[in-house]
Amino acid sequence: MRTGRAAALAATTVLGAGAAVIAAGRLASGAALKNVPGRPLPIEPELTVHSVAAGRITLTRSLASQRPGTYGLTSRHSHAVIGPLVEGAAPGPDTVVRRLERVTHGELRPGDRLWLTPQVHLGDPRSALGLDHADVDIPGELGTLPAWFVPQARDTWMITVHGLGTTREHPMVVMPFLHRLRFPVLDLAYRGDLGAPRSPDGLGHLGDSEWRDLDAAIRYAVRYGAERVVLHGWSTGASMALHAAANSAQRHRIAGLVLDSPVLDWQVTLRALAAANRTPRPVIPLAVRAAQGSTGAHPDRLAEAADHRALQVPTLLVHGPDDVLAPWEDSRRLAGLRPDLVTLHTVRNAPHSAMWNADPAAYEERLRRFLTPLM
Repeated sequence: MRTGRAAALAATTVLGAGAAVIAAGRLASGAALKNVPGRPLPIEPELTVHSVAAGRITLTRSLASQRPGTYGLTSRHSHAVIGPLVEGAAPGPDTVVRRLERVTHGELRPGDRLWLTPQVHLGDPRSALGLDHADVDIPGELGTLPAWFVPQARDTWMITVHGLGTTREHPMVVMPFLHRLRFPVLDLAYRGDLGAPRSPDGLGHLGDSEWRDLDAAIRYAVRYGAERVVLHGWSTGASMALHAAANSAQRHRIAGLVLDSPVLDWQVTLRALAAANRTPRPVIPLAVRAAQGSTGAHPDRLAEAADHRALQVPTLLVHGPDDVLAPWEDSRRLAGLRPDLVTLHTVRNAPHSAMWNADPAAYEERLRRFLTPLM
């Protein structure tokens, strides 16, 4: 009897431990898929403000704070824009001095803890950039999708779509440049964004279902005068662009793709997000399986859309080896398999979705060369 009870207790313990591990996998999956738009990704370290002076800010020294380029610096209560390191500044051994371009919200004080973000602008195209725009409503399968439309003369429209950790404010970094090239720009908010419908399960699907909102934006553009469109997506927005190019009934209208930091394998990205959220390593495979079960997302669908044989239009990949969420090697491999259609612009010392931030001038020049034949 004692042996039987011991065996039953052991079995119960094993089953209980198994159930706990499965539950942990589900929790980790949910945490990874519930990244709030506009909240910095968990891969970004906190930076402490040491001092603020006219046109300068002193931050904790780290790999992140020493990145070249222009970034947003954000917390729940403030947002600022910082530029490159100040040449000739003499910071302490644990600090760096960068240009402080402007404070766009709140105020910065010594001791504040903030994060870098590729999202430089706040507000809308008129308040942030001085560009006239219309607030438009796009009919989507879950309801009305808000978008900004910045008009211009060409009948080829740019449709921009943000990715993980940002909002439709992120694509404003390229709006002035596209406006100078006379491209109309339709900047989309999709399911889960502020003002847009929620996904029925309340989770992000890493582009697997969200692409249908981009498809709705393409239909809207064609209805209101676009002869052709170029899709410019960041991160999972780039995944959405690939899905649309492969599956949209309007794909014959797509003249080109600009894919910035594209998520080409959502399982890899989900594992990276789970790890960044401090999920124990043994639980991460369970988190991936839980995500597939809870969202219905399937890796084969993205693999088929991102297959080199599926590409039909000129494609610019902008990506870098320092991206820890979406492997640059996948972009390099895709470019190598389709040199006839795909151009890879490699950007170093830039995190996920921050290829423009690292070197705005080089990014825009590469974009100009790519778009000129598509005008």
